[in-house]
Amino acid sequence: MNARDALAQWLGSLDTERLTALLEERGLPLAAGFRRITTLAELAGHLLGDESVGWGLMAGTAGELGLLAAVAALALERHGPAGGDAEDGPRYPWQQSVPVVPVDPARRWVAEEDVLSWFEPGPERLRAERTLARLRERALLLPAPKGRLVLPPLLHVRAAGFDGYGRTAARLLTTAYNAPEVKRIAAVLAGDGQGAARTRDTAQELIATVLADPARVRDLVATAPARARELLDHLVPGPPLLRTHCFVSRYGEHDVPGAKFVFRQGGSGDEGTDWLAARGMLVPVGVDLVELPYEVARALRDEQAPPSPCLEADPFTATAPLPPGWADEGTAAAAAAAWRAEQVLRALAAQPVTIRKTGGIAVRDTRRLAKTAGADEADTRLWLDLAVTAGLAARRDEEPPPAAPARRRNAAPPRPPARLLPSDRYDAWAAAPAAGKLLPLLAAWAVLPGILSHWPDPGEVPVALVSPQDQEAVDLRTGVLRALATLPAGHGLRGDALGYAELLDRAAWFRPMLRAHLAVDDSGAPADLDGFLDRMEATLKEAALLGVVAHGALTPVGRALCRLLEAGGAHHYPAVPGAGADPSATGTDGLGQDLSTRPALAAAVTALREALHSALPAPSTTARFQSDLTATVTGAPAPALAELLSAVGDIESEGHAVVWRITAASVRRALDAGWSADDLLDLLTAASETPLPQVLTYTVKDAARTHGRLKVVRSACCIRSDDPGLIAEVAQARGLARLRLRRIAPTVLISTAPPEETLAALRTAGYAPTQEAETGTTVLDRAPAERAPSTLPTLDDPHPAYGHPTDGIPASARTLAAALMGQGR
Repeated sequence: MNARDALAQWLGSLDTERLTALLEERGLPLAAGFRRITTLAELAGHLLGDESVGWGLMAGTAGELGLLAAVAALALERHGPAGGDAEDGPRYPWQQSVPVVPVDPARRWVAEEDVLSWFEPGPERLRAERTLARLRERALLLPAPKGRLVLPPLLHVRAAGFDGYGRTAARLLTTAYNAPEVKRIAAVLAGDGQGAARTRDTAQELIATVLADPARVRDLVATAPARARELLDHLVPGPPLLRTHCFVSRYGEHDVPGAKFVFRQGGSGDEGTDWLAARGMLVPVGVDLVELPYEVARALRDEQAPPSPCLEADPFTATAPLPPGWADEGTAAAAAAAWRAEQVLRALAAQPVTIRKTGGIAVRDTRRLAKTAGADEADTRLWLDLAVTAGLAARRDEEPPPAAPARRRNAAPPRPPARLLPSDRYDAWAAAPAAGKLLPLLAAWAVLPGILSHWPDPGEVPVALVSPQDQEAVDLRTGVLRALATLPAGHGLRGDALGYAELLDRAAWFRPMLRAHLAVDDSGAPADLDGFLDRMEATLKEAALLGVVAHGALTPVGRALCRLLEAGGAHHYPAVPGAGADPSATGTDGLGQDLSTRPALAAAVTALREALHSALPAPSTTARFQSDLTATVTGAPAPALAELLSAVGDIESEGHAVVWRITAASVRRALDAGWSADDLLDLLTAASETPLPQVLTYTVKDAARTHGRLKVVRSACCIRSDDPGLIAEVAQARGLARLRLRRIAPTVLISTAPPEETLAALRTAGYAPTQEAETGTTVLDRAPAERAPSTLPTLDDPHPAYGHPTDGIPASARTLAAALMGQGR
């Protein structure tokens, strides 16, 4: 049975959950593009493709990649280079279009016992067996008879490159030379200066035969000059490439793609490279670039020692003992994050902001929200972006403007203005405890493809609500959290250059996609040639702000969030696992329908929820009122208490406790909003841990006594009062001159300004008016709550960020898995 049929048969034995997990890891159905996958045989063909295998490889660890590379090297040793004339080594940019001969993996199997023999019996071998089992589950080891290991075609074709080998001599010679150069090399190897072969084919066969004989290669190298042996010492372990000036293009200094090479007249000036090039041991592959053939490296390597792939990340050395109470600092940060995000969204609910036509929120609006919420401007941007990602805030388009009469034909209609509003999920979230508030924000942060606090262009002003575009952000976040999870107990990562270098190295071990950023300078510190260290530092700062990391170590909440990423939480973006859960529920209750069909994700979300509830205490429902008119709440206040105190006072300070300052002006603000003095005093008394201070009671009653003595009549914007003296005072007030007040009766004034403007002017002047309807009833100033429909997709919805799928193509991996399982296997 060939590899595709065997894989299709194995896929049919999986349940929907296991098949869904495999499809999500391989990026399906999105990764299939417009191609429909309707049968398990078609799915098997896709999974065997190079692109799909690449998705799977990048989802593993460097240890798993190392083990697969070692197995591929063993198959290379047993069966030779794959595909005959296939491009069996590293590709170069100008050779991407070279076709690869199909490979049948089933014919290139290796014995599992040979691979397990590389590991000492005991924990090491058990770890290797578990790793092989994971690779089988992820279809990176193909179904095969018991005791055999079969790799996907890509690993066989690239085996030489994975193990540091170059391409075969035949391949290199065919690509690099015309007949004269091939005959010249053959003559040197044959020891016949008059020419050992009359045709190119005969000469190339002679070269290949000599280099394929390990004993003859070793005998040749034994006679080589010291410089040549020194170069081989560097090239044999890999990579097999070297910069040299041995060759020039047939076209001289011009770089012509596909051009053949000739030996440089007079040589390169380096004895070692000239000696190796003359014997076909270095072959040109580009301008001033040569490659060591596979046969030469294979003959010179010490193959006596078995491979030793490392299946665990190296331990950290740049660590420091954690101070006492470090976990409490993480808890305090998490509580502060939930509180601060709530304040920013409350400010947004009170006064929504406009979304610019070019996208994002104007800086002045962000600053206004930050000032109202008492938050830092950069943190406010973070909370807004996370709230939108978690579906707690959303865009709402206003009524489109009327079309211009003389519009250009085929011109796009102007986009209607839009505002950012709390979503229809906000109110339930605002009434939830701190743990319920933080859960969707943490989940959104984990899966968001962007580092929100990192703004790469120093000349550009940061704005909130921009489209995330950092495709490495999730890999970096996942790698950093998984690396920190391996720190020894009681230790955190040092914040110096060595600590960052080790963290980047360990993060790249868990997410091999990051290995491109591992360049170091002469001192061994990360070179940071592309600003990657800045992105990692910003990631750590965001993690500390959210209570995920404290003193360079993962908090319990951070470990739970790491498990969510390990469970594949980021595969569903822009959907956010856990964001749709009931924020007031605990345990496994209220997780939502889409998580009920994904047990692994549901378990990870439940663990994160439990970690948050364990870390964050129940919200405080009482406050301590002082005679200096302050109210102090220890810990996070309950939503009802926070609403009451924010209505009657202003936040003065925050930290482990929140302090409100109550003044006559803030009490008048509460009365303006429709609270009565009796209601305020009753609610404050119920919330107080001790009897209310007398001075607070007097302040509320004094403000209520003067409140409403002036009445603004809506119909003609009249100002009336039962106190003629007060009317006379208002009529003469200089600060109200712009209202052009006119007295038409001892207790009535007429204003030329609208009621809202008149009310604002009177309050600015120090008065406490209320608004009165035509019927004489008092009109409350509370504006109706505006909400926007949440745009957060479920895990099975089509994802708008990637466009709607083509008709007939399932919207999610689970839908595709169910369809494949339902077609009779």
